[in-house]
Amino acid sequence: MAVLATAAGLTAGLWMLPILMGMMGYMKYDELNPESHPRSKRSLDTEYDFIIVGGGSAGSVLANRLTEISQWKVLLLEAGQDENEVSDVPAVAAYLQMSNMDWQYKTEPQPTACLGLVDGRCNWPRGKVLGGSSVLNYMLYVRGNRRDYDSWEEMGNPGWGYDSLLNYFKKSEDNRNPYIANTDYHSTGGYLTVQEAPWRTPLATAFVEAGMEMGYENRDGNGEYQTGFMIAQGTIRRGSRCSAAKAFLRPVRNRPNLHIAMGAHVSKILIDGKIARGVEFIRNGKPQRVRATREVIVSAGAINTPQLLMLSGIGPAKHLHEMGIPVVQNAPVGENLQDHIAFGGLVFLVDKPISMMQSRYENLNSVIQYAMYGAGPLTILGGVEGLAWVNTKYANSSDDFPDIEFHFVAGSASSDGGRQVKKVHGISDRVYNEMLKPIQYKDTWSVLPMILRPYSKGYLRLKSTNPFHKILIYPNYMTGTSICPLQSPGIMKIL
Repeated sequence: MAVLATAAGLTAGLWMLPILMGMMGYMKYDELNPESHPRSKRSLDTEYDFIIVGGGSAGSVLANRLTEISQWKVLLLEAGQDENEVSDVPAVAAYLQMSNMDWQYKTEPQPTACLGLVDGRCNWPRGKVLGGSSVLNYMLYVRGNRRDYDSWEEMGNPGWGYDSLLNYFKKSEDNRNPYIANTDYHSTGGYLTVQEAPWRTPLATAFVEAGMEMGYENRDGNGEYQTGFMIAQGTIRRGSRCSAAKAFLRPVRNRPNLHIAMGAHVSKILIDGKIARGVEFIRNGKPQRVRATREVIVSAGAINTPQLLMLSGIGPAKHLHEMGIPVVQNAPVGENLQDHIAFGGLVFLVDKPISMMQSRYENLNSVIQYAMYGAGPLTILGGVEGLAWVNTKYANSSDDFPDIEFHFVAGSASSDGGRQVKKVHGISDRVYNEMLKPIQYKDTWSVLPMILRPYSKGYLRLKSTNPFHKILIYPNYMTGTSICPLQSPGIMKIL
């Protein structure tokens, strides 16, 4: 995850941000977009039908769908604040990570991974903002492989098969790429806008052509088949980020049965016997309680949800006893933690001035193109231009179930001279100075091979009973018996 915070932020320096915000305000950007920002409800009711904890990618959709029933009153609680004009700019994704929109999680040190990073710890960016990680991420629209969904259904989860879920993917999607929008696998008119970046470097085309020379198809990885190379699709609208909050919350912000409370840090689920009755949260430094007559829905993400459950007494009994927390339900909460680790050291020089180098695109012309036309290099998906799904010798190529994914970046962590990408990746001074500093500000491209089905399984543990203390993250990268061999074949395919 930390490694997958790919080499973004390659095109915009901090000097541009005040100018950009000023221009967007002058252009009255929200008048171009029919959805204005939602307002945080100051005074809350004491009781709601549904309480949703976490206003991220899942919480935004849940709030939208539940409030379609006008007699249901819904409260959405989000620990962070709203997104802004800067977070809208695709190319500056790296400037959002490690900011106040990010929970700024770090893994605990381990001997098998993250060794080239500061203190041997990987950064795990997670969105502390309305819209969650969809405000921080690199906007890549990747649905996943058909067989993953079908396997969930086969495990005893009716309705989770690919054919069933495809209807929901299409329902939510407003695809604006004409050549795929009207296929059987895409649709238009949904809340979430999907399209290719309006601008790209020549390297993106070269990446796809290279894949075709290797025998792979140039195809839509979200279509009938996944294996192949493609220009990346992203959740962007008119050249700007289309977060979950922009897509699903802004259009329904005026529904009278939806209350959104930002800056509300949920500290505990209120449980009566075995039934969740409400939540306790901290807002403006004051504890508050609110009750739910129907359901409490916890959609706080892969890190915050387990933390809240354990703080509420739902988790491994032994660990809860160690923390002095009364056990409500003994459950393997925080176990089976899996992450798609990638290798981030594959950087190559280019002998032409065609890559995403910060000094080249850090200029007023780029800002004007973006602010006025939704075009230009600032619309690139954080630097990621191409995606590919390939088979190593450990995968059956006839199954369309690839085991490696490539993220192609039209630059590298050296493209901004070590100013921001180095920080968000957590690259140590030693590694940067030895590997990247000699080529900083030079034209480069890079590829990150990512393992699609990791065998390594980690776990989470509470640091204390204080809800504001960050949870301890033990990813156990590269510890499974079958995971290590996959990296080398993936790297060799790139070379």
